[in-house]
Amino acid sequence: MQSETGPQETPSFGHLSRRTFLSRLGASSAAAAIANPLLGLAQTQPKQQEANSPVTVAGGVPVTLRVNGQQHQMQIDPRSTLLDCLRENLHLTGTKKGCDHGQCGACTVHINGRRINSCLTFAAMHQGEEITTIEGIGQPDNLHPVQAAFVKHDGYQCGYCTSGQIMSAVALLVEPCGPTDADVQELMSGNICRCGAYRNIIAAIREVRQAAKLGGTNASL
Repeated sequence: MQSETGPQETPSFGHLSRRTFLSRLGASSAAAAIANPLLGLAQTQPKQQEANSPVTVAGGVPVTLRVNGQQHQMQIDPRSTLLDCLRENLHLTGTKKGCDHGQCGACTVHINGRRINSCLTFAAMHQGEEITTIEGIGQPDNLHPVQAAFVKHDGYQCGYCTSGQIMSAVALLVEPCGPTDADVQELMSGNICRCGAYRNIIAAIREVRQAAKLGGTNASL
């Protein structure tokens, strides 16, 4: 005997059919996808407005740093590296965080005229010292000769390592260095360019060194 079966029921969710439920779910997901970036933008605006306001850190220590000729008083985590302090507290983001292990040179800055990897030193150690970042080297309407040479010789591609390359090159101008490109390569070996623009970087530095030598500005050139 063949059993009778009624029409198959469409699964429903409350009083909604499966199709209606899924269509409304899709619409809700699309609305959320649009709203999230807008919400993120709205949340970043107050931070931008408060960029210059004092920052209070739980367990922080007061420090005064002289950066690019200006005094900055702030509270920082005593474990904060100079790199993080420059970027997060002072919003000087030209100094880049690459490897964060002192191996790529993207974070190079000057301390009292000497180049260092800012990811390897604590910010609190440098009170009273003269800290110079890429923002203090030159401005768009008044480029440092090294910056101008990098532009002329296309000494960059993606640009991420460029600020560190320039900071090392500027320091190299006053460091003992031999006359050949090989000597320059050796002193620039701590700065890695993943795009491989080394030939153009060396050409830019060579031009500035030759100009400085002709001008008699540095006997070590």
